[in-house]
Amino acid sequence: MKYLFIVQGEGRGHLTQAMTMEKMLLRHGHEVTDILVGRSPVRKLPDFFMKGVSSPVSYFDSFNFIPSVRNKRPNVVRTVWYNMIHAARFFPSVRFISRRIRKSSPDVIVNFYELLGAFGYLMSRTKAPEVCIGHQYLFLHKDFKIPEFGYEGHIALNFYSKMTAMGSAEKLALSFREMPDDTARHIKVVPPLLRPEVLAFGSGNPDYRIKDGDYILGYMLNAGFAHDVMHWHYDYPDVPLRFFWDKSEYGPVRKFDDTLSFYYLDDKEFLRQMSGCKAYASTAGFESICEAMFMGKPLLMVPSHIEQECNAFDATRSGAAISSKEFDLSMLLDFSTHGFRPDSEFPSWAVSAEGRIIDELQNVTVRKK
Repeated sequence: MKYLFIVQGEGRGHLTQAMTMEKMLLRHGHEVTDILVGRSPVRKLPDFFMKGVSSPVSYFDSFNFIPSVRNKRPNVVRTVWYNMIHAARFFPSVRFISRRIRKSSPDVIVNFYELLGAFGYLMSRTKAPEVCIGHQYLFLHKDFKIPEFGYEGHIALNFYSKMTAMGSAEKLALSFREMPDDTARHIKVVPPLLRPEVLAFGSGNPDYRIKDGDYILGYMLNAGFAHDVMHWHYDYPDVPLRFFWDKSEYGPVRKFDDTLSFYYLDDKEFLRQMSGCKAYASTAGFESICEAMFMGKPLLMVPSHIEQECNAFDATRSGAAISSKEFDLSMLLDFSTHGFRPDSEFPSWAVSAEGRIIDELQNVTVRKK
């Protein structure tokens, strides 16, 4: 069977999910004809993605979060106005997606949470079913209850999620834990799409050992959080810190001093350092949360927008993580020795992803026909 991917290029989560699914489909004898990636002038797509896929990749202009002046949390007002003002430039993107779908004639379109992908799919008038995949669809599930206090943006988030899935045959909701499907909303709950390089750390292979080192590892999508990290570092200079960010202009590594370094995002290096860290701090992106939980690392999440607030709420329910408004690494160190409980069920749930997701992709085609 032939598949076509449409991928949101914001952050690394959707990109690594697409990389993983491509490999899964190829292993099962399928073909990925095209990978269409939404991009914006604000972000540079990481090199690991281009090196990690074998199918043809094309780009189109898409929406993007606009960071605040301090480059920490997205500025909602600026984001809305920016995308409204530049809305006209997205029409060619919708036409481009539509033309690629018609030209490739795939059996299934897989949309990794890209809004313009939904419009392009509808415009193409293809008979092939579309499957949408992402952790965000779990928030639409009837059994997922988001706290009202502090999550006032969840209504807009859920509206956006519904928009990305317009016309889809099914929504695959990536989840930290097993849950019943929500058949009324066409939501199937599936495990996270962890790459083989991550799963190898649970295989017993001596080349992929998980160790407890002396350093804290971190990842920040918006480099403005570096100010918080350095502020904490001034007070605790003896604690080794290694943080990954998206600032390519500083080269592969920017060594601040003997115990603080910033790394440009490289997936192989990131996983190597994840496997050996003492604890992990992140801006609550779904993908890296799953990687830390799989390796049994204490986790501090610092959500930068409503979607990550929901990710953090979901992850903390297992006792494997804590959440904060700032990169307060003292909280993480205290949590790592008092209160941290690894999620013992998560690794086996994650390993079952390939069989479950491949079955869903094949079954949706049967139902459509």
